[in-house]
Amino acid sequence: MLWIKALHIIFVTSWFAGLFYLPRLFVNHAMVSDAATQERLSLMEHKLYRFMLPLALLALAFGLWLWLGYGITGGWMHAKLLLVTGLIAYHIYCGKLMRDFKSGKNARSHIWYRWFNEAPVLILFAVVILVVVKPF
Repeated sequence: MLWIKALHIIFVTSWFAGLFYLPRLFVNHAMVSDAATQERLSLMEHKLYRFMLPLALLALAFGLWLWLGYGITGGWMHAKLLLVTGLIAYHIYCGKLMRDFKSGKNARSHIWYRWFNEAPVLILFAVVILVVVKPF
Protein backbone atom coordinates (compact mmCIF):
# COMPACT_ATOMS: atom_id res chain seq x y z
CA MET A 1 0.00 0.00 0.00
CA LEU A 2 2.94 2.35 0.48
CA TRP A 3 3.64 2.25 -3.27
CA ILE A 4 0.03 3.23 -3.91
CA LYS A 5 0.30 6.08 -1.42
CA ALA A 6 3.55 7.27 -3.04
CA LEU A 7 1.99 7.18 -6.51
CA HIS A 8 -1.08 9.03 -5.23
CA ILE A 9 1.12 11.80 -3.80
CA ILE A 10 3.19 12.01 -7.00
CA PHE A 11 0.13 12.34 -9.25
CA VAL A 12 -1.66 14.76 -6.91
CA THR A 13 1.46 16.95 -6.84
CA SER A 14 1.76 16.82 -10.63
CA TRP A 15 -1.94 17.61 -11.10
CA PHE A 16 -1.65 20.57 -8.74
CA ALA A 17 1.33 21.89 -10.69
CA GLY A 18 -0.97 22.12 -13.72
CA LEU A 19 -3.80 23.62 -11.66
CA PHE A 20 -1.42 26.31 -10.42
CA TYR A 21 0.04 27.09 -13.85
CA LEU A 22 -3.02 26.97 -16.14
CA PRO A 23 -4.83 29.91 -14.47
CA ARG A 24 -1.53 31.81 -14.54
CA LEU A 25 -1.56 31.36 -18.31
CA PHE A 26 -5.12 32.75 -18.25
CA VAL A 27 -3.82 35.85 -16.43
CA ASN A 28 -1.28 36.41 -19.19
CA HIS A 29 -3.82 35.62 -21.91
CA ALA A 30 -6.26 38.20 -20.52
CA MET A 31 -3.54 40.86 -20.61
CA VAL A 32 -2.45 40.53 -24.25
CA SER A 33 -4.16 41.77 -27.37
CA ASP A 34 -1.95 40.70 -30.27
CA ALA A 35 -3.17 37.65 -32.18
CA ALA A 36 0.18 35.81 -32.28
CA THR A 37 0.62 35.88 -28.51
CA GLN A 38 -3.01 34.90 -27.95
CA GLU A 39 -2.60 31.94 -30.29
CA ARG A 40 0.62 30.86 -28.56
CA LEU A 41 -1.05 31.08 -25.12
CA SER A 42 -4.08 29.13 -26.38
CA LEU A 43 -1.77 26.39 -27.63
CA MET A 44 0.09 26.29 -24.30
CA GLU A 45 -3.18 26.16 -22.37
CA HIS A 46 -4.52 23.35 -24.54
CA LYS A 47 -1.36 21.24 -24.23
CA LEU A 48 -1.20 21.73 -20.47
CA TYR A 49 -4.88 20.93 -19.99
CA ARG A 50 -4.57 17.81 -22.13
CA PHE A 51 -1.55 16.70 -20.04
CA MET A 52 -3.36 17.42 -16.75
CA LEU A 53 -6.28 15.07 -17.44
CA PRO A 54 -4.37 11.77 -17.10
CA LEU A 55 -2.60 13.16 -14.02
CA ALA A 56 -5.96 13.96 -12.43
CA LEU A 57 -7.40 10.57 -13.31
CA LEU A 58 -4.37 8.74 -11.91
CA ALA A 59 -4.43 10.84 -8.72
CA LEU A 60 -8.12 10.04 -8.27
CA ALA A 61 -7.65 6.34 -9.08
CA PHE A 62 -4.82 5.88 -6.59
CA GLY A 63 -6.73 7.91 -4.01
CA LEU A 64 -9.76 5.66 -4.46
CA TRP A 65 -7.51 2.60 -4.16
CA LEU A 66 -6.14 3.93 -0.87
CA TRP A 67 -9.59 4.78 0.43
CA LEU A 68 -10.95 1.32 -0.37
CA GLY A 69 -7.76 -0.44 0.75
CA TYR A 70 -7.57 1.23 4.14
CA GLY A 71 -11.32 1.57 4.64
CA ILE A 72 -10.84 5.13 5.87
CA THR A 73 -13.83 6.79 7.48
CA GLY A 74 -14.45 9.87 9.54
CA GLY A 75 -15.63 13.42 9.19
CA TRP A 76 -12.26 14.60 7.93
CA MET A 77 -12.52 12.18 5.00
CA HIS A 78 -15.97 13.46 4.09
CA ALA A 79 -14.63 17.02 4.13
CA LYS A 80 -11.63 15.97 2.03
CA LEU A 81 -13.87 14.26 -0.53
CA LEU A 82 -16.01 17.40 -0.74
CA LEU A 83 -12.88 19.46 -1.44
CA VAL A 84 -11.67 16.95 -4.03
CA THR A 85 -15.06 17.22 -5.73
CA GLY A 86 -14.59 20.99 -5.76
CA LEU A 87 -11.14 20.53 -7.26
CA ILE A 88 -12.56 18.36 -10.04
CA ALA A 89 -15.17 21.06 -10.74
CA TYR A 90 -12.37 23.67 -10.78
CA HIS A 91 -10.43 21.56 -13.29
CA ILE A 92 -13.48 21.19 -15.55
CA TYR A 93 -14.23 24.92 -15.28
CA CYS A 94 -10.63 25.65 -16.33
CA GLY A 95 -11.39 23.69 -19.50
CA LYS A 96 -14.41 25.90 -20.15
CA LEU A 97 -12.34 29.04 -19.62
CA MET A 98 -9.67 27.69 -21.95
CA ARG A 99 -12.28 27.08 -24.67
CA ASP A 100 -13.66 30.60 -24.11
CA PHE A 101 -10.21 32.07 -24.71
CA LYS A 102 -9.74 29.92 -27.82
CA SER A 103 -13.04 31.10 -29.32
CA GLY A 104 -12.50 34.76 -28.35
CA LYS A 105 -15.32 34.75 -25.78
CA ASN A 106 -13.33 35.58 -22.64
CA ALA A 107 -15.25 38.14 -20.60
CA ARG A 108 -13.00 38.29 -17.53
CA SER A 109 -10.08 40.52 -16.62
CA HIS A 110 -6.58 39.48 -15.64
CA ILE A 111 -7.41 40.60 -12.08
CA TRP A 112 -10.27 38.09 -11.88
CA TYR A 113 -7.91 35.34 -13.07
CA ARG A 114 -5.36 36.35 -10.41
CA TRP A 115 -8.00 35.72 -7.74
CA PHE A 116 -9.25 32.58 -9.48
CA ASN A 117 -5.67 31.27 -9.42
CA GLU A 118 -5.74 31.19 -5.60
CA ALA A 119 -8.53 28.60 -5.28
CA PRO A 120 -6.36 25.47 -5.69
CA VAL A 121 -3.88 26.87 -3.14
CA LEU A 122 -6.65 27.19 -0.56
CA ILE A 123 -7.96 23.71 -1.35
CA LEU A 124 -4.45 22.27 -1.05
CA PHE A 125 -3.99 23.87 2.38
CA ALA A 126 -7.31 22.50 3.59
CA VAL A 127 -6.77 18.98 2.23
CA VAL A 128 -3.26 18.66 3.68
CA ILE A 129 -4.49 19.83 7.08
CA LEU A 130 -7.42 17.42 6.96
CA VAL A 131 -5.24 14.46 6.00
CA VAL A 132 -2.39 15.15 8.42
CA VAL A 133 -4.23 16.58 11.46
CA LYS A 134 -7.57 14.71 11.04
CA PRO A 135 -9.34 17.36 13.13
CA PHE A 136 -12.67 15.51 13.24
